[in-house]
Amino acid sequence: MTELDKIVADISAKLGVRLFFREESRAEKEDVCAAGGRSDGKHTYFRFSFHGKDYTGVLDGATKTEKNYAALLPAYIAAFEEKNGELTKEEYLKKLLLGDCSAADAYKYSIRFSVKETPCFVLAVRFIKAYPEAYALLLQYGDDKTDAVVKFDEKNFAFVKAISGTEEYSSPADYAEFLSRFVSEELGARLCIGVGSTVRGFYDLASSYTHAAAALKYAEIFSGGEGVHSYKEYMLVKMLEEVPKERLSEFMSDVTDEQIKEVFDDEEMLLTAEKFLSSSLNVSETSRSLYMHRNTLLYRLDKIEKATGLNIRLFPDAVTFRILTVLYKLLKK
Repeated sequence: MTELDKIVADISAKLGVRLFFREESRAEKEDVCAAGGRSDGKHTYFRFSFHGKDYTGVLDGATKTEKNYAALLPAYIAAFEEKNGELTKEEYLKKLLLGDCSAADAYKYSIRFSVKETPCFVLAVRFIKAYPEAYALLLQYGDDKTDAVVKFDEKNFAFVKAISGTEEYSSPADYAEFLSRFVSEELGARLCIGVGSTVRGFYDLASSYTHAAAALKYAEIFSGGEGVHSYKEYMLVKMLEEVPKERLSEFMSDVTDEQIKEVFDDEEMLLTAEKFLSSSLNVSETSRSLYMHRNTLLYRLDKIEKATGLNIRLFPDAVTFRILTVLYKLLKK
């Protein structure tokens, strides 16, 4: 099946109207009107060009609907010959991810590379340092027919994952955790993965990638730039970012003193507090993840409470501390 065959078949399926074509004869060049075509009572005809050849398109039906289609289809088909015609699959995907593709480009991509419209999500992957084998390794964990990996530079990649309905993982974040563990074990690499939202199909990839890239950005500022993070984790950050810095600074000055600032400026104490919060206020889990004795952790939590007046073992105080931490880092960046 040629590229034009695929385009016409897909248009026919989407419109729900039988559509076929043939190379234009000399007689038809004189007979077929370029704009809107003509009708013989059963069919509607229109002229179009593709890769330098002239064709006659034929639509079953001769109602106003078919005539409207005949007026629009020549330009629609011509869109597949635009400047992006020679892009590779990865180049197309990069444009889709960055929102640089028109609807016609996206449609052309689906036809040219036989990509089915299916729910999917994007993982933004950033390595702490460059690994020459990273790209090939990521490709191993994608389905050749439905998934793809886009390389932005030596450290940054986008992993496009299609959802088939038969997955063993429970969520995009679950898959990202699996991918992170696998890559870390294979390369001994430290990396950060931002999880994008699930979208209806590759037409909406830019939305998923925007969320994944934002999660990466926030993880650099608020989570040490490693691990797996989703955009939803940073909804509070996103809301506070909308507030002018002057207002945030005024509020921070009103509710903090030098003792609290000392906690925020102490990287070790701040890391302990953040790990405790991310571990759902679980002392045992925090101790294990920090390789810290339980009593040492409790001592630090007591020290934080003494300095800030907030017992972050209690949920309300933990929320307040989290907000203050976000404010502090937003003002510092």
